[in-house]
Amino acid sequence: MVTATASKPWLVQKYGGTSLGKLLDSICCNIIPQYNIEHNLIVVCSAFSGTLKASGTTSLLIKCISYAELGVDSQKLVDLVDVIKDNHLNVLAAFAGSPERVAADSQIFEHTASGIRKECEALKSFLLAAQIVGELSPRSKDRVISLGEKLAAMIVAACLTSIGTPAKPVILDNIISAAFGSSVHDQVAALERLGPKFYHVLADQISGRIRDCGNAIPIVTGFFGIMPDSLLQTVGRGYSDLCAAMCAVAVGAEELQIWKEVDGIFTADPRKVPSARLLSTVTAEEATELTYYGSEVIHPLTMDQIRDACIPLRLKNVFKPSGHGTIIYPSLSSPNGGDSIPVSPISMSSDDSEGSLRAITPLSSFMLKNGYYGAQQERRKPTAVTVKDDILLINVVCNRNTKSQGFLTQVFDRLERNKIPVDLVATSERHVSLAVQSPGDPTALLRLKEELERFGQVTISPNVSIVTVVGHKMRNMVGVSNEILSALASAQISVYLISQGASEINISLVVSADNALAAMNAIHCEVLKIPTHREQENRFIPGPWLY
Repeated sequence: MVTATASKPWLVQKYGGTSLGKLLDSICCNIIPQYNIEHNLIVVCSAFSGTLKASGTTSLLIKCISYAELGVDSQKLVDLVDVIKDNHLNVLAAFAGSPERVAADSQIFEHTASGIRKECEALKSFLLAAQIVGELSPRSKDRVISLGEKLAAMIVAACLTSIGTPAKPVILDNIISAAFGSSVHDQVAALERLGPKFYHVLADQISGRIRDCGNAIPIVTGFFGIMPDSLLQTVGRGYSDLCAAMCAVAVGAEELQIWKEVDGIFTADPRKVPSARLLSTVTAEEATELTYYGSEVIHPLTMDQIRDACIPLRLKNVFKPSGHGTIIYPSLSSPNGGDSIPVSPISMSSDDSEGSLRAITPLSSFMLKNGYYGAQQERRKPTAVTVKDDILLINVVCNRNTKSQGFLTQVFDRLERNKIPVDLVATSERHVSLAVQSPGDPTALLRLKEELERFGQVTISPNVSIVTVVGHKMRNMVGVSNEILSALASAQISVYLISQGASEINISLVVSADNALAAMNAIHCEVLKIPTHREQENRFIPGPWLY
């Protein structure tokens, strides 16, 4: 573990690409220097992005890969890389050209600009060579995509150094080979053998890179190495959250902060439900469920990494740096193996004689104030509601020639072959209903339907959504299912599929996509007991009153 200097605790901050693209000045000149006074800081960067993800650096790099594989005109490929290069040079020039930094050491910016050009020229050569072959391996694609985070780290480090806050980019594109050797076979074996602990080994590698930065702030790339089967396939988009978690584990950070463009986690998407309220805290399990079922909260693997190290995670808003945001305390399994108890570093006391840690329930008054009761942090009403769109509902009725005991095995085998993950399942002996994410490849769905029709009658209903109600220990909320269904019935919304029991903290329902917004609002008002804006306003309508 890296030792903090000057007795200051470690703090890890992760900034998304959109935040860096919109508020680079505020982040580099205000937020980071302010936190650096009382903390040893580590900053993790995503690739720069614009207002839309489609125009972000990672999306453009994925487009470059597509151009190389499809054999698109070489000039278009070169022009696209030039767009990426110019975008970053313009960001650097805008920061350097502001009046308060005109007098800064211009060599810092010139050196960084030269590095950006060099990296982009190397990318051009690599992609043009790949275009001749007409194919890129998953690991080669990783190498292309890593450029986005590399350029972002270079720019942030230069901006901080130019204002008198020493910073150094830390490039992690080779930590996999440093930890497990250059043999892909050995890397795959290590990933299969270690499971989640694979990332703990990478955290040890990261700690060494951070130590090499000395007194400078490490600006770490969110992209952390060429994974055996591709980082995008193994971890998926949002891998920079996981990288930030590994950094926090590497140094034993006091807190992990993920900075976004929203205040934190809300009871519902405030863009869809105007009366949604900010949550001061949620449990780690609730945050994971909300992420999986549509809310872009954190990467699901992030909490797994910081749980054992008892590091809390806080979501903060780059537009409102002074806000408290939403804090998520990690949960440790209780001795009976079934329940979990939120803990924080403050609540862990070390017993040196036994070399063990004793967990104490933290901040009970804070948790009680936010609706979490007792040692197991049970809730008396759900915490939040979210919607996952672009869903397909697949119904398969088994024919008489198929043995019922092998029916489900064969259905899920076909789903696996076509790489279509399942979100929800409801079954009977000869009937199965599946809610799946609409595949990006339309031919995959056609192949799946053709294969499933060997076992029985298949119907696929498009344009449906999953509405998920999340609440810690919700299995103990008597009558909550009735409240949800009654709220939907009152709004005249039909339910196509219900799933409860697989998880003790969520109830999921499939409804028509046209009714998803209405369902979300009905549940938010009637089940979460949060009145609409109109109801709140009506409470304050003046008399006349009769006494």
